[in-house]
Amino acid sequence: MALVSLKLVTIIAEAYLEERLVREIKQLGAKGYTITSARGEGSRGVRASEWEGNNIRLETIASPAVAEKILQRLAEIYFANYAVIAYVENVEVMRGDKYT
Repeated sequence: MALVSLKLVTIIAEAYLEERLVREIKQLGAKGYTITSARGEGSRGVRASEWEGNNIRLETIASPAVAEKILQRLAEIYFANYAVIAYVENVEVMRGDKYT
């Protein structure tokens, strides 16, 4: 079994950013993504009602270079103006060619 070391990029963001974020991560080299609903509390407080909108959790597995590009874009455009956080984890995956 051959494992390949890649990066898991997780972005928690306001749901209305979904289409824009998906378009951008794909333009930056992400080959795919998973989106789930997210909720919780952070520095901007609790997003407790529907009128505030939902949050999403967008995940993509990518090469270190693509992960860095995604984080850089988030820092440049989103962090100052939107409720967005992001983090990266090291992952070992099978079928690594699917992600690069």
